[in-house]
Amino acid sequence: MGLISIVTVNFNQPEATLALLKSIDLYYPKANIEIILVDNGSAADNKTYFTSNIHRVNYIRSEKNLGFAGGNNLGITQANGEYLFLVNNDTEFTAGILEELSATLDHNPTIGIVSPQINYYDSKATIQYAGFTPMNYYTCRNACIGQFETDKGQYAGKAEPTGYIHGAAMMITRKALEQAGLMEENYFLYYEEMDWCEKIKRAGFEIWINTNALIYHKESLAVGKNSALKEYFMNRNRILFIRRNADLHHKLFFYSYFLCFVTPRNILKYLADRTSSFIPVLFRAIGWNIKNPINSKHLGFTLK
Repeated sequence: MGLISIVTVNFNQPEATLALLKSIDLYYPKANIEIILVDNGSAADNKTYFTSNIHRVNYIRSEKNLGFAGGNNLGITQANGEYLFLVNNDTEFTAGILEELSATLDHNPTIGIVSPQINYYDSKATIQYAGFTPMNYYTCRNACIGQFETDKGQYAGKAEPTGYIHGAAMMITRKALEQAGLMEENYFLYYEEMDWCEKIKRAGFEIWINTNALIYHKESLAVGKNSALKEYFMNRNRILFIRRNADLHHKLFFYSYFLCFVTPRNILKYLADRTSSFIPVLFRAIGWNIKNPINSKHLGFTLK
C-alpha cells in the first residue's frame, strides 16, 4: 500500500476528533499513512491536545472557519499521498478500510473517487449509506441507497459505480484531483461533495462505492440535526448545485418547482413543526442565489 494521506477537519469538537485519530492509530499503527488535521477556526488552539495524544499528526490551524470544502482543501494542499482519504472528524475507522479502498483504485485507473459503506455509529447495525442513485436535475433529488436499513449483509461485496460518493468518507486519486481540481468553497456546507463528483466525472473519471470497506459516522455532530445553519445551507446549496451543474431546460423547470412547490411546502412544515423562525432563513437562501453569481464567496449567513 503506497502512501495514503488521511485528511480530517475539526471545528470545536476535539473529543470527537481525538476518537477518530485513536481509531486510525488502533488499526494502522505502523501503516504507510500521513494524518493531516485541519483545526478549522476552533475557539481554542488544540495543537498540544492532539499531538500529545497522537504523535504523527500534521496539525494545521486556520484562524477562520473555512467550511467543509475550505477546510478539506487546506488539508489537501499539504498532502503528499498518491491517494487522499477525506474523512469527517465524527467518524471512526474499522479494520481493512484503507486496504479495500486503495485496492479498488489500484485495480481500475478509471475510478477517480470511492467511498466505503457508512453505518451509524450509535446504531452500528443500521446503514447510513450504501451508494447514491443518480441526480434528478428537474427536482435536485436523488436517493441514498440503504439508509436506515438494518445491515444484514444485503449490500455486502459490492465494488461498483454509484451516483455520488458520501462526503463523510471519500478516497480520491491524485490524478483525479489534479484534473478535476479542489472542492468549490462557496458551498461551505452541504452539496460540495456532489458538485465535486460532477467535476470529477467531467474530467473523465468514475465514481464508485466499495461496501467491503466500512466506517461508522456520528451524523450531524457539527451543525445539529435541526438548525437554522443547516436549513439555510441545504436550501441555498440545492439551488446552487443546479445553477452550477444543470443545463438550461433543467434549470428552468427546477426554479419553477422550487418556488411553486418546495417553498410553500417547507413553510407549512415549519409552521407545523413550530420552527417558524426558519421561514426567513429559507427566503435568505433563495435570495442569495438571486443576488450572487455561482462563484461568490459571500455566504449570506452570519456564522456564530
